[in-house]
Amino acid sequence: MNATTVSPVADLISDDDIAAFHRDGALVVRGLFTPAEIEKIERGIERNLADPGPMFKVASQPDDPGRFVEDFCNWNRIEEFADVAFTSRAADVAAAIMRSDVRLYHDHMLVKEPGTRQETPWHQDQPYYNVDGFNNCSMWAPVDPVAAESRLEFVAGSHRGGWLMPRTFMDNQAKWFPEGSLRELPAIETDRESFDIVGWSMQPGDAVFFHMLTLHHAYGVPGTNRRRAFSLRFLGDDMVHAPRNWRTSPQFVGLEDQIPAGAPMEHALFPMLRTVS
Repeated sequence: MNATTVSPVADLISDDDIAAFHRDGALVVRGLFTPAEIEKIERGIERNLADPGPMFKVASQPDDPGRFVEDFCNWNRIEEFADVAFTSRAADVAAAIMRSDVRLYHDHMLVKEPGTRQETPWHQDQPYYNVDGFNNCSMWAPVDPVAAESRLEFVAGSHRGGWLMPRTFMDNQAKWFPEGSLRELPAIETDRESFDIVGWSMQPGDAVFFHMLTLHHAYGVPGTNRRRAFSLRFLGDDMVHAPRNWRTSPQFVGLEDQIPAGAPMEHALFPMLRTVS
């Protein structure tokens, strides 16, 4: 598939919405995906669960009454994921938000089964990655209704506050940057009233777009409903390769031999989705 020029998205987001994204670092877009696209994403997720990729992992404890699993970088083997990345309006919204050409960084499948108590702790995404720059956004879309207690929550404006220490989700270890080299995350859950926290209940077809430095988290999934979601990570025109001396998430083995440090992510693994004419 080849990149296409950006299609208008005025029926989905306004200039005020774009300004809100840049102010808050997060924006909900209602009705982004058609019913056929929702079914396509759901098929892709179920294919992914039945045939996990090499980066598949269980992100919950063995004694969790539910199960949290995720997988990365499957667009080039699961056609439904590729179709959504290349042909849906997600990349058009990303282009409007970033005012930039749009390159795919990676896809991310996340499933919390009914009764999962494992939380996704507060974190930023970009410190786990092998890219530098500021013009970026991620899209997260559920194929199941997401109630308030299971929604993604964001600290508004936190993407403008710099990088914070990334830690492993299950045992809180600093495996990406040396201890003390970055500021620690604030204790948000013990003092929620001191933070401007935003989040939205969602229906299939809705999507959240957020900056890779926006602090975000999610609780578990109580009750009998699944929470299956699909995410696309988009790179804008200032994003460059930043090889790390540690395992990034996801990891691109050998990429440092193919893209120099500080160079654009011009590689078949990161196809251009939209070009601004």
